[in-house]
Amino acid sequence: MIIRSALKKKLLKGERVIGTFVGLDSVDTVEILGRSGFDFVILDMEHAPGAPNSIMGQIRAAEGTGMDVLARLTNVERTTVLRTLDLGVSGVLAPQVNDAVTARSFIDATLYPPLGCRGFAGTRAAAYGSVPILEYIAEANTQLLRMVQCETEQAVRDVEEIASIKDIDLIFVGPYDLSLSLGVPGDMFHPKMAEAVAKVLAVCGKFGKLAGIFVSSEEEMKKRIEQGFTFFAYSMDTMIFAAAAKAIADGARRLADER
Repeated sequence: MIIRSALKKKLLKGERVIGTFVGLDSVDTVEILGRSGFDFVILDMEHAPGAPNSIMGQIRAAEGTGMDVLARLTNVERTTVLRTLDLGVSGVLAPQVNDAVTARSFIDATLYPPLGCRGFAGTRAAAYGSVPILEYIAEANTQLLRMVQCETEQAVRDVEEIASIKDIDLIFVGPYDLSLSLGVPGDMFHPKMAEAVAKVLAVCGKFGKLAGIFVSSEEEMKKRIEQGFTFFAYSMDTMIFAAAAKAIADGARRLADER
């Protein structure tokens, strides 16, 4: 079987998981992250140039380290969802899910009939047709991690209706876009943000959904743990590399400039 996700099992047991976004078109980056101890990576096909043909190697690199690999979709159109899932990722994150109609359309595209409208082919996800079709379909319908992103004022307003959709596993708060939508750009703990985040968490609790969020520091992550989040996308590869490079360059420059 291709779907061997440990991530969903950990989350359903109440464990916290840590990963990061990947925007660089680099197999090596994903392999390094996998060997660094992350539970997962999210290959970013929304804000980065990743496409189905270019992320295949990154998926294999993640699997080679035992790390789960997820993908943030370009959009939630049926063909986009289908082509990404056929690569063999263990979960997908749908961006800009601002209402229940969009959420339901996304979920339908991830499920094989009779539960949804996903089309079948002997792709990598289906072990190139080498496993019994009914066995694979049953596994895909139950084991994939299905996540929707809450990143606008409208999404927060409609979050209860979105969360009521049965096969959504996790609601992921995108705090930067949400802060922009609420008119408080970059202020992660502004009262408006605090109210929105509290509402999302309350609704997740009401409907038995997992709650995830983007964080960029240990201090921020600590606060989000206290709030009740269990899925953390900690920064992204470009930001991690930039911060490490700057720290090294600054330290080396200080030594070089000593007299």
